[in-house]
Amino acid sequence: MRMKRKKNLDERIEKASQDYLIIMKNESLNYKDAVNEEHFLNFAELFGNSNPVYLEVGCGKGQFGCTFAKQNPDKNILCVERNRNVLILAIDSAREMGLTNIKFICGMAEYLPSYLEPNSVEEIYLNFSCPFPKNKHTAHRLTNPRFLEIFKTVMKTDGVICQKTDNMHFFEYSIEQFSSCGFKLSNISLDLHNSDFEGNIVTEYENKFASQGFPIYRLEARL
Repeated sequence: MRMKRKKNLDERIEKASQDYLIIMKNESLNYKDAVNEEHFLNFAELFGNSNPVYLEVGCGKGQFGCTFAKQNPDKNILCVERNRNVLILAIDSAREMGLTNIKFICGMAEYLPSYLEPNSVEEIYLNFSCPFPKNKHTAHRLTNPRFLEIFKTVMKTDGVICQKTDNMHFFEYSIEQFSSCGFKLSNISLDLHNSDFEGNIVTEYENKFASQGFPIYRLEARL
C-alpha cells in the first residue's frame, strides 16, 4: 500500500534543505551523462568537522541512520533516499534527536558519482533494499553490477559494503554479483539474529521481518 502524501510535504522538504537535506539536481536526466557533472559535496563544510563519512543507500524512515549517528558521535553518516514522503520522516527523527552528524540526500543512487568525490566514504550500508524479484528488473537491484561499479568509485579502497536482507534469492544474487565484480566476502550470516555478530543496528524492516520469523541475511564485501 502506497503511503499517503504527508501534509505540507513541499514546505517541510524546503525547510529541511536549509539544514539537513541535499536535493540532487542534475541538468541531464540520463545518469550516464549526469555522472560527469560535478556537484561534489564538501564534507567538512557539510558536517562542520573532518570526521569520516559513512553512506547508507535507501535509508527509508531513518531508523538505521539516526541510530548510527547517535551511537557514533565521532562519525558522520550520509543517507540517500529517493522517496520524499518517506525521507521527511527520517529527517524529522534526526531533528527531534538533535543529531548533527547526519545529513540526507534526496535522489537516486545512479547520480551519486556527481555528488560524492572518488574514494570519499568509509563504508556503504544497503539495508533491506528492494529485491526487485522479477528477472526483467534486475538492473534496478542495488547489488547489480552497474551499482557496484558506482559504489567502487565513491568508497575508499579499504572500504566495505554491508548488506542486510530478508530475501534469500536476492541474497544469493548479491553474493554472485559481488564475487563477479571483484569483491571478497566475509562475515556472511544466514541467520543474523541467531548468530554471534555484535553491534547490529536493527532497522524498521528488520523488526518487521524478524518478528514474523524470517531469517535475516547479512554480508560484508571488500575490494
